[in-house]
Amino acid sequence: MKSSLSAAIILTFFSLTQGFASNVDPRTNSWFTTYSGQYARIFTNNTMKAAGTTLTTWSNGSQTQSAPAYCGVQEADSSSNWVYVFSTGLAGYNMGSWQNGAFPNLPVNQKLLYRFPRTANGAPATKTLTGGGQIGIFVDGVEMFNSWDAFYWNGSSEVASMSGNTGYWNRDAYVNEGATFDAGNAHQQNSGTYHYHANPIALRYQLGDHVDYDAATKTYSESTNAPAKHSPILGWVGDGSPVYGPYGYSIATNPASGVRRMISGYVIRNGIYGTSNLTANGRTTIPAWAVRVFGVSSNQSGPGVSGTYPLGRYMEDNDYLGDHGYVQGVDFDLDEYNGRWCVTPEFPNGTYAYFVSIASNGTPTFPYNIGRAYYGNATGGTVAIIGETVVTNFVGGPNGPFSLGTPIPQDSTVTLRWSSIDGGSYQVESTTDLANWTTNGTNIASQGINTQTNLNRGASAVFYRVARTALANYDPVSGSTGGGGGQTITLTANSGTQGQSNISITAVISASATPPVPTHTGAPIAMFTTGAISVTGASYTYNSGAATGTVTGTLSIPANATLGGQTVTITFSPPPGQLSGPTYTQVNGFTIN
Repeated sequence: MKSSLSAAIILTFFSLTQGFASNVDPRTNSWFTTYSGQYARIFTNNTMKAAGTTLTTWSNGSQTQSAPAYCGVQEADSSSNWVYVFSTGLAGYNMGSWQNGAFPNLPVNQKLLYRFPRTANGAPATKTLTGGGQIGIFVDGVEMFNSWDAFYWNGSSEVASMSGNTGYWNRDAYVNEGATFDAGNAHQQNSGTYHYHANPIALRYQLGDHVDYDAATKTYSESTNAPAKHSPILGWVGDGSPVYGPYGYSIATNPASGVRRMISGYVIRNGIYGTSNLTANGRTTIPAWAVRVFGVSSNQSGPGVSGTYPLGRYMEDNDYLGDHGYVQGVDFDLDEYNGRWCVTPEFPNGTYAYFVSIASNGTPTFPYNIGRAYYGNATGGTVAIIGETVVTNFVGGPNGPFSLGTPIPQDSTVTLRWSSIDGGSYQVESTTDLANWTTNGTNIASQGINTQTNLNRGASAVFYRVARTALANYDPVSGSTGGGGGQTITLTANSGTQGQSNISITAVISASATPPVPTHTGAPIAMFTTGAISVTGASYTYNSGAATGTVTGTLSIPANATLGGQTVTITFSPPPGQLSGPTYTQVNGFTIN
């Protein structure tokens, strides 16, 4: 493509195209991946936060991030029944600080593989209680927890129970732990799992969901203007239903009815709206919604309302208006699970959707993201491996595509700008005839998710190309820390020219690859390709000492082969009793010159 100043430019796109889905299912394309090539960063105290000084590695003796990890979602795959998401669980905004460094926990890479159903699978009459820990995943790859902080009143004191299925008076996480949340409304427990219990306000800001950011204080707040558009999808719950931000259509089935804040069906039990006045009468019964989800009697006493046990401390301090004669869709919007059947921009024919609950001033309100039970069948959750054939919908971070933007000529220079990743080093080359290339710059350090450099501009029309030549050590989304600098497949030789024949290829599959490499020499190879070109005569050797696998073969490059970086793919034949064998890919693993 030629610029207006007659400088011809090659836009070199390093993109993974084979096997990518072309559908528009929001379950596969709603992931927020802008920062997948950026290192996760934290503030550990308020002084760092005020100065804007962040860390990409950290340790407090209990949680250690010894190598940088990339932000959030690194890959999304799908089958006809499931969506699979690989995520580090670390947000794309600066996380922290937590209580100015007094909070005992720090976040770490969770190496998460989360699966949820691609089709919401019904609404059972008997609902499943949400337990402690993960109940879904937000579109930035951060885990979703329910509204419970894992403590309940056992009749005489507050005790912990991770099952979430015992006790009557369960402590509200936002009320009791909110002081430990960072500006994004998130924190982490002792395993370093960064998670949201309530209104993920920093994520909402990144998605453009009616949130303002104060750059001086590095805090977020609800915009005071009237909402102009429906909230985006913020995440997905284990029953396959989406979670939206606070704003939906005024009339659930009418997208022309205007947009406003969704009204929760829950109110505090202070004697208004027909509820019991717990301050005056004591915590002598639990509300009807809790009786239903726990399957217990309502006759269970808790501690009296006091300074130690204030109103709102427990989830059961809230009552559902639908149990007091009020009507959903008339008096309030969201049912006892914090959702409703409605149309949305992504589901114009309707869906069941949860909505984040906030008050008119932006304060999170019970039940926050979803209610105490799932509306649908909660079949989703963390899995160890993908055990079926899938389509890859997104690959990011160190294995993701990058592209060279339109160069900008000015006087005697030209500015090149390309998408990049933290830790990468790049090389720029130019040519006037597309045959003979000159190196203009080497070891150009990444400047973040975008990098640019200025070059002298010659008199002749010039074409440019950019390649990533190195990558600093990092903590991958799966496998062991380090990951050999992030290379799933390392090729020798790793480049060739158009028309070159009989190139001997050796491909080493990393010990940190997911799934692990086959552990027996001679495992049959179903496919070995560099871009669209097949490697012939492939054979496999397992290297037990290093826990790596080596595939050898021969490559011949057609004279008209596509130039630039090629995605290398190695697929093994299915083991007995399985439908598919393991597949490994490396974006830009081989370059055709």
